[in-house]
Amino acid sequence: MDDVEAVVLVGGKGTRLRPLTLSAPKPMLPTAGVPFLAHLLSRIQAAGVRKVVLGTSYLASTFEDHFGDGTSLGLELTYVVEEAPLGTGGGIANVAEHLTSEDVMVFNGDVLCGTDLGAVVNTHRHTDADVTLHLVRVQDPRAYGCVPTDDDGRVLAFLEKTEDPPTDQINAGCYVFKRSVIEAIPKGRVVSVERETFPGLLERGARVSGHVDNAYWRDMGTPGDLVHGSADLVRGVAPSAALPGPTGESIVLEGAEVAKDAFVFGGTAVGRNVVVGEGAKIEGSMLFDGAVIAPGAIVESSVVGAGARIEEGAHVRDAVIGDRAVVGAHCELKGGMRVWPDVQLPPHGVRFSADV
Repeated sequence: MDDVEAVVLVGGKGTRLRPLTLSAPKPMLPTAGVPFLAHLLSRIQAAGVRKVVLGTSYLASTFEDHFGDGTSLGLELTYVVEEAPLGTGGGIANVAEHLTSEDVMVFNGDVLCGTDLGAVVNTHRHTDADVTLHLVRVQDPRAYGCVPTDDDGRVLAFLEKTEDPPTDQINAGCYVFKRSVIEAIPKGRVVSVERETFPGLLERGARVSGHVDNAYWRDMGTPGDLVHGSADLVRGVAPSAALPGPTGESIVLEGAEVAKDAFVFGGTAVGRNVVVGEGAKIEGSMLFDGAVIAPGAIVESSVVGAGARIEEGAHVRDAVIGDRAVVGAHCELKGGMRVWPDVQLPPHGVRFSADV
């Protein structure tokens, strides 16, 4: 794999994750204690790839400020800024001049996956494909674009979301391209690989292969998926060499203070200098640096932003609390509620059940 280069597309604004992405790009959100992108880069490095080009756009400087030239990761990182949104294909074409290898792996920067990257490359080379797609099987493919293949692994079509999908195989957001295919993608305009590049290759009779497996896979585009993906990393369900501690019920970073009788479990990530008070219960959640969970508060399957406070007796479930926000004592938030940064909810200010 040392003769394979990688491209990671990290230019999106992450609007589905707001307000978390108001201050950081989606791939830089703390996930199981480190930026999400660190998990993907660790898997790329472990597979033997050394050169990685990051296609950035939104808050572009954030990436280089954190990862630098990649030396600490055992990688050579190059950053290419996309001045205007160009789509998946346009984003790949935008970094083409920085690529030198014959085979190039391309990753969507918001996918958590446990597939064997070397096996995907082997399928690409064994079938002499122009492009190879990593495909995963899901229980309900209706929410995704489906990719049927024949008995020889050749991709037959790219189908949009449908109520009656002909296959349970979906595009997993990891590809291997021949560099010549990348160089043929039009530059300087919006191009979708799913709607333009891949269908065009099939029309021209090019070989597009599918590598199908049942590896761990999760699109991290929504708060629910972000929370569950982080918990899977903490518990070791999803693989990563970038975890800042051993897998288990929780990961607690330096400077955090957790009361002895607090319950912190379910794959919870506790950030630096977080305070968890007496009798608090934190299950399967993400507590960003400096967050404060007061005594007796309950946080379940939620994200609590940097410097935010959950006051005494409050209950937060399936919610997103923005940076420095305050959820007042005995408030009750649930069901996808999002509190924007610096908002302060007064005690008893929001409840879904009777206040007794």
